[in-house]
Amino acid sequence: MGREVSESCLESLLTEIVSSYCNGFYANKPELAARRIEAIGFQVGHQLSERYTIDRQRFTDHLEAIKFICKDFWSELFKKQIDNLKTNHRGTFVLQDNRFRWLAHMSVDPSLDASGSIQDPSAMAENKAAQATGMHLYFPCGIIRGALSNLGIPCAVSADISNLPACSFVVRIKA
Repeated sequence: MGREVSESCLESLLTEIVSSYCNGFYANKPELAARRIEAIGFQVGHQLSERYTIDRQRFTDHLEAIKFICKDFWSELFKKQIDNLKTNHRGTFVLQDNRFRWLAHMSVDPSLDASGSIQDPSAMAENKAAQATGMHLYFPCGIIRGALSNLGIPCAVSADISNLPACSFVVRIKA
C-alpha cells in the first residue's frame, strides 16, 4: 500500500517553508534562504528517488535517468509526466511542465511594496510576483537535483518561468 499526502497539505507546507525562511529565519539574506529551501528539496528528492528505484536496475546513461525523472518520478509526484524534454546532447536538459501544479494557485498581493522607490506599479507587482514564485521553485529544483544525485548524476538545476503556471527546469550535468 502506497503512502500518500494530500496535495493541499504539501502546497501549504511548501508555502510555510518558503515564508519561514524568507520572512523569518533569513529575512535579510534571500540567497541563504534559497540555498536552505533547495537543500530541503534535495533531501526529499534523494529519499524519493531511493524509494522509487528500489526494484530497478541502475541506469546506464544520463538520458535514461532523465527520462525516468520525466516519466516515472514526475508521475509519482504530480500525477502527470513532464510535457516536453529537450537536450543539446552535451549535458544540458530542459524539462518543461506546462501546468506545474505547485504554481497553479500562486498569487501575489500587489499592494505589498518591497521598496520605497518610485516605479511603475504593474512592473513592481510583477517583479515581486517573480521573486516570490522564484523562491517556491528552489524546492522542486532541489528535488530534481537530489533524485539525480541519488542516481549517480551530479548536476545543477535551475528553473525558468515563462508564463504561469508553465515552468522549465534546466538540468546541467557536471562533468
